[in-house]
Amino acid sequence: MTNRISLKQLADELNLSPASVSRALNDSYEISTATKERVLALAKRMNYEVNPFASNLRYVKSKTIAIIIPEIANQFFSQAINAIEEVAREHGFHVLIYQTHEKSEMELSFTQRLLNGRIAGVLISVSSESDISEHFGELSKKVPMVFFDRVYDNIETFKVTTNDYESSYAATQHLIDCGCQKILYCGGLAVLAIGKKRLAGYIDAINANDLILNKEMILTIGYDGFKKSDEIKSAVSVLRPDGILSSIEEFSFPCYSVCNELGLQIPDDIKIVSFSNSDSAAFLNPPLTTVTQPAFEIGQKAAVMLFKLLGNKRNIDVEYNCELKSSLIKRASTGY
Repeated sequence: MTNRISLKQLADELNLSPASVSRALNDSYEISTATKERVLALAKRMNYEVNPFASNLRYVKSKTIAIIIPEIANQFFSQAINAIEEVAREHGFHVLIYQTHEKSEMELSFTQRLLNGRIAGVLISVSSESDISEHFGELSKKVPMVFFDRVYDNIETFKVTTNDYESSYAATQHLIDCGCQKILYCGGLAVLAIGKKRLAGYIDAINANDLILNKEMILTIGYDGFKKSDEIKSAVSVLRPDGILSSIEEFSFPCYSVCNELGLQIPDDIKIVSFSNSDSAAFLNPPLTTVTQPAFEIGQKAAVMLFKLLGNKRNIDVEYNCELKSSLIKRASTGY
């Protein structure tokens, strides 16, 4: 009886790793065309037959994708997840959701778990706590990956973001057009590209309108629930701004609470704009002016990209870095 040729024998003959040979046989985008041709030619010559058990394992792997996000409770992420799940269902896939709770150690733990698992692909929005990206770089070499919203620019993979710089600039300009001269910037995500772009938009709008850029008006806030309000209250009490730009949704409600506590009337004494996808923004008193991201479209676009990768359609150069546009929705918190 003829012995079955193993994957390792093919790999040894070609001086490649078994993993590379396996990817070549499965037409992976990670393997060059020349290498694929070498592998396929030798496999044919040696009458290599695919192990049906291994094929079944690949099939199981190919039916599950993972989503790594900071938190589900955030309206932006819940909307994005709805879109991702919708696209996944259309392709007959299951979705696993991992919440990092803004903790880098949990993020690292999840990526290690995925490296050792049988996930077909990963959609990621990174945590705010750290800008260390090595674990994602390692994961991107082994699993098709798409970043959305919060991304690492130094990792070469597909990214879906919004026009954060332009949106922050427009929000700041709106406050200035409404008469604000002293605008407090409540900043989060400071170490990530998204946070840096939003801060840059604020700074450039201040400078473009010949206002004084006071570094004390740039407040970097942590995620501790109790400290957020204390930090904002201290800044508003001391600096007496006439406008606030909240760079993330989590700071908008503490801003309202602080103004109420200090007896400041919105928008008469102070005007507020926040990045937010919260449905409750329109029901605050007064309704909150927001920069609203197209969360569902971002999730949808990211999922579509991932499934293109899973179909080995790697060369999607036009869409490599996809940037969608947010909307400035003017409401009564700025006098509308």
